[in-house]
Amino acid sequence: MNLTYPYRFDSHGATAASADATHVRDLIEQVLFTAPGERVMRPDFGSGIGQLVFAPNSTELASATQMLVHGALQQWLGNLITVRAVAVEAEDSTLSVTVQYSLRGSNELQVQTYQRPTGGAS
Repeated sequence: MNLTYPYRFDSHGATAASADATHVRDLIEQVLFTAPGERVMRPDFGSGIGQLVFAPNSTELASATQMLVHGALQQWLGNLITVRAVAVEAEDSTLSVTVQYSLRGSNELQVQTYQRPTGGAS
């Protein structure tokens, strides 16, 4: 059973569960938006992408974010997914991160895009 993220109860009052593909999508979101040091028992968990949200938007920020995301996903979810590509776009005041991956044991390509506003354009 995979717990849903964020944690919640289903219509029967039990812990809500999610399908494998949904669970992995939720795990990617957790890796992306958890700051290192935020989890007591795993102080190095996360990507630190939240710290980049307040940096001035630039191509350098996009490149650093791409490397940061790819490394964090390989480190924390490498046993569940194969990261095919990470694309980061810095446009106006929005940073968009697109992750292409497949579940281990599957060749089906999954694509998820996450967006966060940045501190402003440079």
